[in-house]
Amino acid sequence: MKIIAFGDSLTVGYLSPFEATPYAEFLQPLLDPQAEIYVAGVSGETTDDMLRRFDRQVIKNAPDYVIILGGTNDLGWGMSIDLIVANLIRMYRSAQKAGIVPTACAVPSLRGADEFIPPRLELNRRIQENAKELKIPFADLFTPTADASGRLRAEYSQDGLHLTPEGYRKIAQVLYDSVFKAKG
Repeated sequence: MKIIAFGDSLTVGYLSPFEATPYAEFLQPLLDPQAEIYVAGVSGETTDDMLRRFDRQVIKNAPDYVIILGGTNDLGWGMSIDLIVANLIRMYRSAQKAGIVPTACAVPSLRGADEFIPPRLELNRRIQENAKELKIPFADLFTPTADASGRLRAEYSQDGLHLTPEGYRKIAQVLYDSVFKAKG
């Protein structure tokens, strides 16, 4: 099984102030030893940016699965949820057309900017809704990493946006449980 982890700095595994620790490093040991995971993340990217490189980095490499995690930077730049969702759907459909199983991911929460939590919740609701409609796997990366108030749990972030190694480990476990565990 070949998997591409595709997205922004949360896919890269950006850590402040440490070295990157992609969630793929924590997902790999949970999978069959024959599984291969490739990280195709670029820090700072919006879903527009991701869409521009999707064919080159995903379709041409023909993985069995692509994990698509995007939208955090779009929200930060004030892009509309409709545009973000449209971009994600284009990636999901492009993958399906190429025989690749896309995994739709909810974006995690954040700390220190509560006004950005409601748009995240709306985006995640729409991502989940579209995943169900397209009959593709969905991984909720928000709920398991958030506290009771909806903020990113303190132990999962040092800068309020990016995750700690424990946060990336949690994402890997959620992805495994949601998508790959049943694959054996």
